Amino acid sequence: MQKRVLTQIMKQIICLCMVAIVLAPILLTFFAALKTKADMATTSPLLLPAWNRVTFENFQDVLTDKYLLLGFKNTGIILVVSLFFNVMFGTVTAFIIERFQFRGKGIVVGLFFMGMLIPTFVTEIARFQVIQGLHLYNTIWAPIVIYVASDLMQLYIYRQFISGLSVSLDEAALLDGCSYFGLFVKIIFPLLAPATATVCIIKAINIINDMYIPYLYMPKNKLRTLTTFLMNYANAQQGSWQTLAAGIIIIMIPTIAIYIFFQKYILAGVAAGAVKE
Repeated sequence: MQKRVLTQIMKQIICLCMVAIVLAPILLTFFAALKTKADMATTSPLLLPAWNRVTFENFQDVLTDKYLLLGFKNTGIILVVSLFFNVMFGTVTAFIIERFQFRGKGIVVGLFFMGMLIPTFVTEIARFQVIQGLHLYNTIWAPIVIYVASDLMQLYIYRQFISGLSVSLDEAALLDGCSYFGLFVKIIFPLLAPATATVCIIKAINIINDMYIPYLYMPKNKLRTLTTFLMNYANAQQGSWQTLAAGIIIIMIPTIAIYIFFQKYILAGVAAGAVKE
């Protein structure tokens, strides 16, 4: 009995340590965003400033920057369009691979997953030339094409979900006169909601946090995303750590909002209401 209690205590201590490791940088950044420049120099980074010295001017300074709204707009456009095509291409391709037999299927699947194993930096020069050849460099379509075409993670997720759906669903729908298009749109696609939520969360966080692709392929000021805005803002605010901290907190909001909105779908049943074999 005593051993079991000690084991539970150790587990709780380990969990609390992991939570502290994850939350500590966020809390320290938030504390810094509430301080003045003088408080940054005189107070510990581990502590909040005195209540009468808490300030929101740092957030105001960031929110009044003209490039912040532009960053939100460009990031939103890239995010929505990229997720739409990732979901459409991922679901259709996974449905065809899992439900149809055709010559060369093994080769096609092998090529898909071989592409996932190749490091992106190996193909960067070729990718840059392709983007330039398509006349997409310095346009908002450059990162969209890259996010849709170069990451096949969604195909793997959708294949795993579709393979868990009973083939009896397909057979029953086809016997009732449903076409393959109707089968996909009315039955298969709605049942993929948990997979779609997972894809959207992972892809959205990757896109929002990515600085390399927008910085390399969209150097124009009018094409700044949230990450490139923050990078340029950091260069302009050297020594003003409290304002930079406020910018980081503001830019974290979309990621947190996306997770809160989609998390309830992740643990949902993959084939809720479906026929089980």
